[in-house]
Amino acid sequence: MSPVGIRAEIHEIISSITPLDHTEQEHIHFVLDWIASGSEIFRIEKPANPDTHLVSYFVIASPEMDQILLVDHKKAALWLPPGGHVEPGENPKETVKREAKEELGIEAEFMCDEPIMLTVTKTAGKVGRHTDISIWYLLKVNPWRTLNYDHAEFNQICWFKMSEIPFEKSDPNMPRFLQKISGLARAIK
Repeated sequence: MSPVGIRAEIHEIISSITPLDHTEQEHIHFVLDWIASGSEIFRIEKPANPDTHLVSYFVIASPEMDQILLVDHKKAALWLPPGGHVEPGENPKETVKREAKEELGIEAEFMCDEPIMLTVTKTAGKVGRHTDISIWYLLKVNPWRTLNYDHAEFNQICWFKMSEIPFEKSDPNMPRFLQKISGLARAIK
């Protein structure tokens, strides 16, 4: 796909996200303006060039949506959803499919075809400080399934009951994401 085509496609993906709250509405407006500005939206050089770039997160929930899988990310020093940088010219959903194979050795099984949430976050940890534009997807995996995770990126992986998530050591937007999917979780139960 052409650079103009992928930008338009990502613009449309972001435009289709229904915001949870005023914060997400602001994030969506910021990102749509950023894409329209012509700024580079993909990371083209490690660790953080350009300073602001696209990331796809995928929160993995149990089929009953009573647990989620988080990874103990070495560089970020946080419990995060798996995910990664959107490669130049790549659709963010394709990023999820690629990263699910690379990081956990699984095929992505989407609970929802479209992203659930968008966030704009300054990074933490042992990486050059930069801003991640994170597009959040929701996948499902049976928690009893053995996952072959990437030991180079993660210290460990762990399933957390919703009431036991270490929010103080996770992405600051995790509580908002869980709030956003709570209706979906009620519908499944």
